[in-house]
Amino acid sequence: MTGASITLSADFGGSRIKLGLVRNGIVLAREAIEARSHDGLASQLPRIASMFEVMRERLGAERAEFGAVSIGFPSVMDPVSGRILTAFGKYGDAPGIDLPKWARATLGLDLTIEHDVRAALVGEWRAGAGKGFDDIVMVTLGTGLGSAVLMDGLLVRGAHGQGGILGGHLTVRLGGRLCTCGNRGCAEAEASTMVLPEIIRARPEFPSGRLRGLEPLDYQGVFRLAREGDAGAAAVRERSIEVWAAMIVNLVHAHDPECVIVGGGILSGAADFLPDLERAVRALAHTPWGIVRIIPARLGDDAALIGCDVLAREKFPTS
Repeated sequence: MTGASITLSADFGGSRIKLGLVRNGIVLAREAIEARSHDGLASQLPRIASMFEVMRERLGAERAEFGAVSIGFPSVMDPVSGRILTAFGKYGDAPGIDLPKWARATLGLDLTIEHDVRAALVGEWRAGAGKGFDDIVMVTLGTGLGSAVLMDGLLVRGAHGQGGILGGHLTVRLGGRLCTCGNRGCAEAEASTMVLPEIIRARPEFPSGRLRGLEPLDYQGVFRLAREGDAGAAAVRERSIEVWAAMIVNLVHAHDPECVIVGGGILSGAADFLPDLERAVRALAHTPWGIVRIIPARLGDDAALIGCDVLAREKFPTS
């Protein structure tokens, strides 16, 4: 890719697919479509190609300016071939799809693919909350719980592609709730947007409490009711913070970062939980060298889009 080339970036989330046209770390155009992840990946690809074309026309760019397609995807993938190995209940047909082949046939472009939180971490590292650090853990709190790790300025990928990205599948409660990965007591199964409605409905006070009238059953509503003094909502909030803190402490102990960046959709309610989350991590983490820094992500939905652009330029520097 040349410096003038535009990367077609796609960030696959559990509820939305974020799309961007990015040049040298600058998002020139952005759009989002409903993920429909339970319908599989194949049915989303024509929608994505069509939206890229709409964005191109809106921007007034030529197709010749496109340099590569770069995808952030919530999955374990083979680090050599880039093939998706598993999707943890989202986009279930993804392991059978050859995305590089699709990109060449449909868009005439090469493709690079990386775990979505790794892409977001690269974006925050180069242009956001992680600037100035080379040892970072990032966690995302949303539909699922994700993580990624940067050590000595290099992404941790591991021998089989799953290095650093399974923070949401760290066991935080022995014998706990069944997770989509098959384990029990994973952080993601105990405190994520995906499982929150089930957790709320299982509360003993749900039939007669204010949580029963919450619509939708999301963390923004839980935080609001907790502020208003509702005991059930406060208990859900406190339990969630405990789970997120346990996950982060395990990641800190494993990877010894300079800082932890917290992102994801739940971060929109940062004022309602981030100070207490930081206090919990500091109280529990074994960091004799000092206090671990907990930093909110700064780039929002642009983080993975920018990270995808960086990764594409690294993989295809001269194309």
